[in-house]
Amino acid sequence: MRAYTVSDFSTSPSLIDTPIPTPQSGQIRVKISACGLNFADLLMSKGTYQDTPEPPFALGMEVAGTVDAIGPDTQSHPIGTRVAVFGGYGGLAEYGVFPAERCIQLPDEMPFDEAAAFIAAYGTSHLALQHRAQLKSGETLLVLGAAGGVGLTAVEIGKAMGATVIAAARGAAKCAVAKNAGADHVIDTSTEDSRDVVLSLGGADVVYDPVGGDLFTAAMRACNREARILVIGFASGDVPQIPANHLLVKNITVIGFYWGGYLKFNPKALTDSLEELFKMYVAGQLSPHISHRLPLDQAAAALELLQTRKSTGKVVVIPAATEAD
Repeated sequence: MRAYTVSDFSTSPSLIDTPIPTPQSGQIRVKISACGLNFADLLMSKGTYQDTPEPPFALGMEVAGTVDAIGPDTQSHPIGTRVAVFGGYGGLAEYGVFPAERCIQLPDEMPFDEAAAFIAAYGTSHLALQHRAQLKSGETLLVLGAAGGVGLTAVEIGKAMGATVIAAARGAAKCAVAKNAGADHVIDTSTEDSRDVVLSLGGADVVYDPVGGDLFTAAMRACNREARILVIGFASGDVPQIPANHLLVKNITVIGFYWGGYLKFNPKALTDSLEELFKMYVAGQLSPHISHRLPLDQAAAALELLQTRKSTGKVVVIPAATEAD
């Protein structure tokens, strides 16, 4: 099979031929029909992500496809079941082996490409907003990086939870994508001062920040009293330093959130969240936005779309020589 592999952190990943893996006890093998890309894949390719495995390994954190084989003494969905898996890595390949406990059966209504764009992004936003920030109906939610992979899902989910959503994105085209996802107000951060705009709209009760840098600072200055700031990631490359005295004055809470960490200490929170999200999808409340679908031999170009911020929503790679749905 072909796999887009990190052989060494000092060199760029490459597409190589490698044996089809055999599932061991507790594992399933999936014939991969789609792989959703995440900003973390860029970090992992350089060895700077917190959960990076030792090389060699294939990139690709989340996949959708069909159960192809089951390891010995393993309880799993039957062979042929359509599933999605957050494996952490191994998705940019034609086949992958993953822990059976992470395998989630897909609704019949959900095509593979949308499933591969769904788990991490929607899972992150739903658990962050509902479980960690406890967003309430009627509150104002500010989403930074609102046209990106996780940001766009935060717009959708925040709106579904009854919040007034302010979406901040760079450029008119990205603002239009966020508006189409349900944002009540949009801020073009390339031409507008996000702090001034948010304050003019009454301030933010919850901030969802996958960007960091100057946008974090501006958002914190636009917070209402007892606001909650969700630290999701640092796509800007700039990890903000938080002045504790500013938190004190307005009783602001800063909440760190790493969705993948729940796999280790509270997996039930993830599975419960995903069950609710699938119900929302079937009910038509959620609509995954995929800006680019590329074949496996263009995996490098797909990752470059994330690096240069030329994508909106998700980028999906189609590894298998089959239809995405």
